[in-house]
Amino acid sequence: MQKLQYEASWDKALPNQDRSRIEAVFQQTNSPDQQTIVFTPLWQARNYRGELLVTVIVQNFGDSILSFHNQKIRYIEKGEILAEHAFTIPPLNIQPQTSMPWAFIFPVKSLKQSSFKDGRLELTD
Repeated sequence: MQKLQYEASWDKALPNQDRSRIEAVFQQTNSPDQQTIVFTPLWQARNYRGELLVTVIVQNFGDSILSFHNQKIRYIEKGEILAEHAFTIPPLNIQPQTSMPWAFIFPVKSLKQSSFKDGRLELTD
């Protein structure tokens, strides 16, 4: 059974409204669809530096710990790759059968021009 877990700093700082939204989305999307790793979109925004922040629930339906060490992730809208970046995130270790919200920050240099609405993330090889 998939469980929802928060990284310690998120657990302390997450507003109740965001926590409620995350839990509602988690309850609606808790099935693997034959994939081991699923990024379930929550929200996205551009910060004051122009970086793209994409917040998702990272769902590990696999049998091993998921970690991010120089892992390339793409941001895709309507089939077009609009950003790609290699992420190394030491605190993001997701146990098997566990889901965790996380915000991936794509640097400005990795972005193509776009409105950045309704996109999705995917791992690359």
